Amino acid sequence: MYSFSAQALSTKTLKTIEGTAPYFTFDGGQTKATSLDSLLAIKLPDGRVFTPSTNPSSKENPIILPVGTSFSSIGMLVPPSVESGSSVSFNDLVNKYHYWGDDDGDGQGANGVKARGDLSFELRNKFNFYVSRNDSVHPCLGPYQIILHSSGGELITQYGIPNRAHFDSKTVRYYLDSSPSISVCYVRPNSAPRISERFDSFNGFLVKSTDPSSYGLNFPTTGADGLYFDLIIAGVDGSQLTWSPVTRGGITATVKWTRPNTGSYTDSVGNIILYDKWIIKDKSKYVTRVTLNGPRASRRQRSSSNPRPLSVPSLPQTFELEGRDRSGNVVVKYGFVLKQWFVNRGNELGNQASQSSWCSSLGYRLSRIKDLTFKICGRNCSTSPSYPPGYDVNTRPINSGFFTEWGDMKHYANANFFQGLYWMSDIKDKMGTAVGSDSGGVWGKQPTGYDRKAVCVTP
Repeated sequence: MYSFSAQALSTKTLKTIEGTAPYFTFDGGQTKATSLDSLLAIKLPDGRVFTPSTNPSSKENPIILPVGTSFSSIGMLVPPSVESGSSVSFNDLVNKYHYWGDDDGDGQGANGVKARGDLSFELRNKFNFYVSRNDSVHPCLGPYQIILHSSGGELITQYGIPNRAHFDSKTVRYYLDSSPSISVCYVRPNSAPRISERFDSFNGFLVKSTDPSSYGLNFPTTGADGLYFDLIIAGVDGSQLTWSPVTRGGITATVKWTRPNTGSYTDSVGNIILYDKWIIKDKSKYVTRVTLNGPRASRRQRSSSNPRPLSVPSLPQTFELEGRDRSGNVVVKYGFVLKQWFVNRGNELGNQASQSSWCSSLGYRLSRIKDLTFKICGRNCSTSPSYPPGYDVNTRPINSGFFTEWGDMKHYANANFFQGLYWMSDIKDKMGTAVGSDSGGVWGKQPTGYDRKAVCVTP
């Protein structure tokens, strides 16, 4: 009896007491990363957790999220302050973000825990551009990718058994998209030269706001009679929608289901200019086209040196276009704010003074550089077009000037704009300035007696 008890006691004292390994966590210990699989996990707002081994997503079969889901609400071991294209060290996860734990209480005190390794993060939209974690899932920019990469490393506590969690090197891609919805994804004016902010080379500007209070962020902010752009709509057949014209301040926006223009004309130097040249895929396919109509100089007014006054629209004006289904229900909207209206003189040439006088007779003014383009005539402004330092010649920001918003003006049918330089009212070093209608480039050192075209503006 004595011998058996002694043997039993000896066995117990020799057995090591084991606890649990330290772990990384981003949610206070609900999700514990002790393996590579859990290290690279994501947790969705609805509580679903995906890891590399349970990742069901692909580009063709993404994980579906509700429209408007913020990327910041997707949990992962990369802290929300770490933006796309960056990385965080395991050491920072421990000491800076306190993204770790040990259920046995090991690792407390000075030098109680050590970590080595890195975790990198990318969030990209379907164009492979980085996306901010403050952004929300957009129905037109998916599928998105969340890319997590472990460089390999360890999390080690000074005491405890086990006292470490080991992680190998690995990369995982999660594909996510929004649930299907009807929405205007893009607005497409002339896309040549290319558009650089939130741009699809075939579809145009991405819609920036569906909130009426910020419609001013959308294209266009400027207009002229006869100009047009297309609405690229997801989630519905455009032929099934009807739209009512919207008139504000003397300007009307009309939406029609129509084919693009297929014609052309020969300019003053013999070049053949194609209408709607930017539509290069298939001009036989119908589009949802918005056309602006408002004050426009007649042929008689354009040829007169002292034309009769033209009506002047009241600006700014907010336009909200409503697409209705066959039952008459509004299923999609698009809004924009026009801040300026332009009237041009077609191919009629004149010196700067005569063109300025012509605009005044209409009740308008000759445009300034900033009315037509964000580009500049700087200190070294010469007879060649000038651009701000660091800017791409082909940049097309919204709310940046008439020509730079709308693109190469000569390709719009029936808008009466032509290739060439247009006089500005700006004078620099006693010389005139002009802006090209193709890309909005600024030309300086122009003798004011030269013949140039004119485009007037209000206000």
